[in-house]
Amino acid sequence: MAAQVPQLLFNELERTSLLTPEVAADLANQMQTDEKDFGALLVEHGVISDDDLLKMKAAIYQLPIVKAEDIDMDPELSKEVSDSTVQLYGILPFSRTSEALKVAMVNPENIDALQALKFIASDQNLALEKYLVSYKDFGALSRNFLSLTSEVGKALESVESENPKEELRISEKETDLNSLTAEAPVSKVVAAIIKHAVDTRTSDIHIEPLENAIRLRFRIDGALQTALTLPLSLLSALVTRIKILAELKIDEMRLAQDGRFSTKIADKTVDFRVSTLPTRNGEKVELRILDPSIGNIELSDLGLEGRSLQLIVENLAKPFGSILITGPTGSGKSTTLAACLRKISTEEVNIVTLEDPIEYYIPGVNQSQIHEEIGYTFASGLRHILRQDPDVIMVGEIRDHETAGLATQAALTGHVVLSTIHTNDTIGVIPRLLDMGVEKYLIAPSLNLAVAQRLLRRVCADCRQVSPATPSEEKMITDALAKMPKSSVESLPQRPYQLARAGAGCKSCGNKAYTGRVAIVEALAMTDELERIILTDLSEEKLRAESRRQEMITMYEDGIIKVLRGMTTIEELMRVANV
Repeated sequence: MAAQVPQLLFNELERTSLLTPEVAADLANQMQTDEKDFGALLVEHGVISDDDLLKMKAAIYQLPIVKAEDIDMDPELSKEVSDSTVQLYGILPFSRTSEALKVAMVNPENIDALQALKFIASDQNLALEKYLVSYKDFGALSRNFLSLTSEVGKALESVESENPKEELRISEKETDLNSLTAEAPVSKVVAAIIKHAVDTRTSDIHIEPLENAIRLRFRIDGALQTALTLPLSLLSALVTRIKILAELKIDEMRLAQDGRFSTKIADKTVDFRVSTLPTRNGEKVELRILDPSIGNIELSDLGLEGRSLQLIVENLAKPFGSILITGPTGSGKSTTLAACLRKISTEEVNIVTLEDPIEYYIPGVNQSQIHEEIGYTFASGLRHILRQDPDVIMVGEIRDHETAGLATQAALTGHVVLSTIHTNDTIGVIPRLLDMGVEKYLIAPSLNLAVAQRLLRRVCADCRQVSPATPSEEKMITDALAKMPKSSVESLPQRPYQLARAGAGCKSCGNKAYTGRVAIVEALAMTDELERIILTDLSEEKLRAESRRQEMITMYEDGIIKVLRGMTTIEELMRVANV
């Protein structure tokens, strides 16, 4: 973006006393030094929020506002507008009709940008429709749409001149991204999607057929966002290409299928778990990206600390009993289990796992993949594992009566058992075990620890802002701290609370304001009192009272701690763990 001071905006900021002469001088100097946009600097320095600045510009320039979630990018525009033009001028053509070119922009007073737009529109004999967009949305759009759109757009040029049926003859299973990109056009489209997803730390790729197009969405740090729209005519070739890679049945389009494949990106081998699902508009494809290097993560890296971390470490050292980790899909349970196994993996310990799928490869651990289609399930696999002289058993998920019973027996007969279970919190683990047929009198001797977790996005350390807590936020924090043990509160920042806020985005976070995630955790240990409650008078009220007696920090309270330490924002906590 060209470094220009927008005069109308500058005058309005002075009129409203938001911009002092001293700050204005500092910003002007930084614009010359860093060649940054004036508005972006205003947001970065906390002069005004991104949203308030957008509303002010809309009033000044009398232009409509457009949000990122309301934009469906036209991939054809990438052939006419380069990435460099978008970044240099802060303009983003996103749609075209027979009469007009719709453009999102951040600075309507940028003369160079206006000239560029005039040239683009006149060259196509179209009128211009200008829209204002926030810096955060512009960054997300330019980051997530343009690079991918450009790569896919080039591949699509070849696809249009080829017969897609010819692509379907490819039968070999490639393992290297370079060989993928060297193949036929549809392979290049798939390779571009895969590469961009890995580069942007995407965990899931969704290829979704709509009535008139294919919507491509990426889940990044837990948030799902549209990355691209493709022609519906490409669906059959795309789905077939992915099925070939995952060794699925190409001619079966009526049933859901599951598979996986690997590809080498740079010096790292990345696994992809593939799931297809028939829908009314065609087959939907979901690719889960499994980065084996995450298996090297430590428990402390995940955000575990204090009492919760201490309890996990203590119970991993016990000679038998189970540790159950609970949470919804995508809450990081498998990553936590991998970190636990990494911590206890030594030459003296025989660890055997049963997983669906094997997400992270852990050195020194015997990992087994279940195959339900041939009868190798969690339950049948557990029977075989018990004949392998294990010290530690990890079962990917306890989901039925038979698996729950076998896992309980394993924990009672001298084995450490690690597994996951689906409940809302630690309090729900015991009723869930009872619901799956585990006898009351077996729960206390077999269950050592129940852990629940969720994931919050980490606010970007490079572009985050800091501001005082509002009265309502301060009350939320004060109420939460009042319920927590003094030992957990003493080391936290005191009033007045200064809270981290999501910034406008920067290069470090890919203009998303957040980068990476951190776990919020609660851990409930088995005690004599908890055993008495299970055997005599089980109720949610008594379980919660026992958790307080143990001085358990709830997930919400753990989130408050991480907000006060500047790891995340209070808005992110309320989105994930609203109570």
